[in-house]
Amino acid sequence: MTVRKGRVLLGKLGEGHKEAQLNLAKNLGEAGFEVIYTELQEPESIVNSALQESVDHIGITTLPGVDIMAFEKIIGLLKKQEANHISVTAGGFLNDEDIPRIRQMGVMAFFPRGTSFEAIVEWSLENIKPK
Repeated sequence: MTVRKGRVLLGKLGEGHKEAQLNLAKNLGEAGFEVIYTELQEPESIVNSALQESVDHIGITTLPGVDIMAFEKIIGLLKKQEANHISVTAGGFLNDEDIPRIRQMGVMAFFPRGTSFEAIVEWSLENIKPK
């Protein structure tokens, strides 16, 4: 019997960084995850897509200067839709002082720029469970 590893939606905050996100999608897919790659940037669109796709997890990539309040909006929209089972992580660029703040908002983990895809996949295998 094959066990589903989970459905992951990838979104982003800011323009660009498409190549890294595509590589992450490929690595997660090779590890057995169902990956929904998007170029969605607005919190509402990210959450709506996550709900429509019945995902277990949202992975958000960030660029320098991102407004971290977008994470609060994403977490708040998930709660409003009673989708607390959908976990959220972030990766990319954030100021060091913003990382504890997004964790307090409900972001499970932050993967700084340069984190290996292998490390992200390993974390995902351990932490993203189908609901």
